[in-house]
Amino acid sequence: MITFDDLKQLFPEAGQVPEAAGMPAPIHQRVSLVDGELKSWDGQCKTVLSPVCVRAASGEVEQVEIGSYPVMGESESDAALDAAVRAYDHGRGEWPTMTVAQRIACMQDFIRQMAARRKEVVNLIMWEIGKSAADSAKEFDRTITYMVQTIDALKDLDNSNSRFVINEHTIGQIRRTPLGVVLCMGPYNYPLNETFATLIPALLMGNTVVFKPPQYGTLLFEPLLDAFRTAFPKGVINTIYAPGAVVVPHMLASGKIDVLALIGSSKVADHLKKQHPKSHRLRAILGLDAKNAAIVLPDADLELTVKECLLGALSFNGQRCTALKMLLVHRSIVEPFLKRFVEELGKLKVGMPWEAGVNITPLPGMHRTAYMTAAIDDAKAKGATVVNESDGGGVFCKTLFYPAVVYPVTEGMMLYREEQFGPLIPVAPFDDLETALDYVITSDHGQQVSIFGQNPEQIGELVDPLVNQVCRVNLNCQCQRGPDTFPFAGRKDSAEGTLSVTDALRCFSIRSMVAAKETDASKALLDSIVNHHQSKFINTGFIL
Repeated sequence: MITFDDLKQLFPEAGQVPEAAGMPAPIHQRVSLVDGELKSWDGQCKTVLSPVCVRAASGEVEQVEIGSYPVMGESESDAALDAAVRAYDHGRGEWPTMTVAQRIACMQDFIRQMAARRKEVVNLIMWEIGKSAADSAKEFDRTITYMVQTIDALKDLDNSNSRFVINEHTIGQIRRTPLGVVLCMGPYNYPLNETFATLIPALLMGNTVVFKPPQYGTLLFEPLLDAFRTAFPKGVINTIYAPGAVVVPHMLASGKIDVLALIGSSKVADHLKKQHPKSHRLRAILGLDAKNAAIVLPDADLELTVKECLLGALSFNGQRCTALKMLLVHRSIVEPFLKRFVEELGKLKVGMPWEAGVNITPLPGMHRTAYMTAAIDDAKAKGATVVNESDGGGVFCKTLFYPAVVYPVTEGMMLYREEQFGPLIPVAPFDDLETALDYVITSDHGQQVSIFGQNPEQIGELVDPLVNQVCRVNLNCQCQRGPDTFPFAGRKDSAEGTLSVTDALRCFSIRSMVAAKETDASKALLDSIVNHHQSKFINTGFIL
């Protein structure tokens, strides 16, 4: 059984963090990128505490301080926003009027500089959010791959538009053009990958950006600031380090933001969209809440199902929007399922993020362990039990929380509808397919679902209504985002817009066209413009 003392001993002693952990020298960031300059800051700063704790000689367990960053306000956000507005210049700026090939060249320069800082960024992901070293490296590498794939997709998109279309005696050239100024905010759980999933396509399509890093995972962008500065024209990307509640509504209320790109909560998104004076003009690309369910049918392959549900529920401690956050198990197999699930959970390695093979790592802060404990207490008070309580389920020390399997979870409990975003596994029994289907239908969320079973007729009966409730149905496998070339979206409160390598480029742009009557004079005019390269929009160039 895992105890409080067991978890406490997993934290290193103060001053004895192993060399393999790569503990970074504290980064006290005192600059922000605005209008192409790294501007100094001498005001208030916020201390960054790592999820990783150390044991002091006194016996106390304390989070490790790894740096600090500026805490700015409305005047600084105004400066960042105004720089982005000037750089866009109503679509006349250097960046939005560049050729696609020129913007791609700038992005490739940025990728080269970013790749050179891999070690620092990966290490900061691990220390700032507690993600394992292997998964931190995977996040960085996947992000680089995503950026390269996005460039390739943009080449294909632009090349397909590098021709004239003639229809009903009208000549037209149709291309995708930028939307304007984008406010980009990413999440803490994938601070690099999820942020860049909106930031990169927004930039490539010719928009200018104000970027506010997530609350956890801020310092990891510090090594990339100079790359942003040198790879792109001034004002194309600007950073603001400030409490979102202070500056984000203020920026939106100015009416100068054309696109809100947010990975966060639906409540926050609803509030922010209302701040814009002309909300119909605001394009929103949102990745929001999710409460993805697994539906385990009577004939499910038990070993496969347990393996996939364990990965789906507990990868990065369950801190993924695509995590399985409710397991609906047919009553006929719920007992053997729980027995095998708890057995396999007991084999997971709990420890520090730099340890090889670690599965469960510290959470971002004490507020997360407090929420997990409150959710368990609520479930217990309403009739549920912690199935693996005798193994330590629900035990925590500071930021390290041992996963708890809670059963039976029913309507009215926090865990039944709320997105727990942590190492809690709620399990609910069902007797008929309609009950399982009704759970998804009545949910406020509509991202994904997993079905585990082997009967084609039964699975087919579930798939048809479920694809009209969620945007991805996974058969005998966990919910997940990838591959990045597949559409990633959600219904209801889970998302607005679709993200994938190609879809994101479309989200951050709009189709524009130049048209002329099919006359000899029009043909001669267009020929002259193309042959003498007198327009960056009207051209038939091909990007290799």
